Amino acid sequence: MKKNPNRPDPKPLPAPAPELRFARGPVAYLAASILLLVPCFWQSRLQAGDLSSHLYNAWLVQLIERGQAPGLTIASQTTNLLFDWLLSWAFRAFGPEAAQRIAVSLAVLTFVWGAFAFVSVAAKRRVWNLLPWIVLLAYGWVFHMGFFNFYLSLGLCFFALALAWDWDVRRLAGAAALLAVAYLAHSLPVLWAGGVLVYVWVERRAGPKNRMKLLGAAIAAIVVLRLILGTAMLTIWSPGQIALITGLDQLFVFDNKYLPAVGGALLLWILLLRRLTGIWRGILVQVCLLTAAGIVILPTGVLVPGYGHGLAYVAERMSLALAVCICAVLAAAPARPYDRYLTGAVALLFFGLLYRDVRLLNGFEDRMTALVAQLPASQRVIGGIEQTGLRINALAHMIDRICVGRCYSYANYEPSTGQFRVRVNGDNPIVAPTYQDSLGLQSGSYVVKERDLPLYQLLVNESGQLQIRVPPAGFACGVTAWNVL
Repeated sequence: MKKNPNRPDPKPLPAPAPELRFARGPVAYLAASILLLVPCFWQSRLQAGDLSSHLYNAWLVQLIERGQAPGLTIASQTTNLLFDWLLSWAFRAFGPEAAQRIAVSLAVLTFVWGAFAFVSVAAKRRVWNLLPWIVLLAYGWVFHMGFFNFYLSLGLCFFALALAWDWDVRRLAGAAALLAVAYLAHSLPVLWAGGVLVYVWVERRAGPKNRMKLLGAAIAAIVVLRLILGTAMLTIWSPGQIALITGLDQLFVFDNKYLPAVGGALLLWILLLRRLTGIWRGILVQVCLLTAAGIVILPTGVLVPGYGHGLAYVAERMSLALAVCICAVLAAAPARPYDRYLTGAVALLFFGLLYRDVRLLNGFEDRMTALVAQLPASQRVIGGIEQTGLRINALAHMIDRICVGRCYSYANYEPSTGQFRVRVNGDNPIVAPTYQDSLGLQSGSYVVKERDLPLYQLLVNESGQLQIRVPPAGFACGVTAWNVL
């Protein structure tokens, strides 16, 4: 075929970043795994929101099994429990301190290497240059909220997507098995991953001519789902969900001092996107667009019938999945020498801020622990301290971990929600009987009843000194504020 002199040569696809030679063997994976687990061991405790509650309920499971927790039971359920199983196993085998590190480390390794596998398969090369970004996302907002069942499920779903991405029949059985295990941890990532695989299968058979029609139909289906959910259930939606469409909100952990890290990451991602040509109609971009559409259109909170507390922060959780998908798109961008320096600067800033904040939170927990140690054993205790202005309520569940083995965290929310395996099935002296009571105890609006006494509450005065009081019956327990960070 003769070349048309009037038609310019098509631009070649950009060359991906070169793969390092040492990165072809198991030594690279072992070394990377050791490095990426450093934040799980660099301080006296892991500060990760709901992790304290998970640990406390792993202890309650042992009390229930020994017949020492009247009014509580272990429910049979099929989801939202895999991380709790891991934590309970490690608790029994190694004790509470080691259990946290073991269970969280396994979750981190699962998420990081699952995301790495998916991005590598989608990019058709091992994306070592993007591993730092995956690690940054791994220690972001979802991690520090302590949503470890969701987090573990998402990592397993990424492994499943990596296996099934090319729809090889020989690998589909493995992907299905991984999705089944992921469902034991949390159902939301499984629903997302299943939708992605169905869309990929249909898109590859629809052909380029029908690509935009298919994308439009999928977005329309998301809108219809939004209408159905709004009609059938109580839902929460916020215009602020649009701010989550880059996934980099995961780096906005506690407060505004993290915004420079978010801004630096956004700048580098924009630079990488500007180098891309010829992929804007590719399947990865479509997956990103549909995930972003779901984040913006669907409600971020849903009250599922039968539960005392709704599934919350759906959009905020799914921004983590979106960020990893965007990493898969960025894998096609040609590398520049300054990329690693910008990435390193963002990582140093982000992890430096995390180290500082976790150290301060651990110091505050040390003070709370010392105060609770002065109380008689097996008493009901609640926290009455909050720090406003944080994206994560870092103090809400701190009392849960402190109470393990020594007292009862009376405001613990898990048994009363109906979402976790420990449930309230009658009057008990250990936890609040309803989620409304638990929420009121945490927020300070709960009016103390005679049945609650004695009830010990931790407060902080204006000079920052911790104190214990016993709120009287008939009065709201109240809260005090202190800026820990």
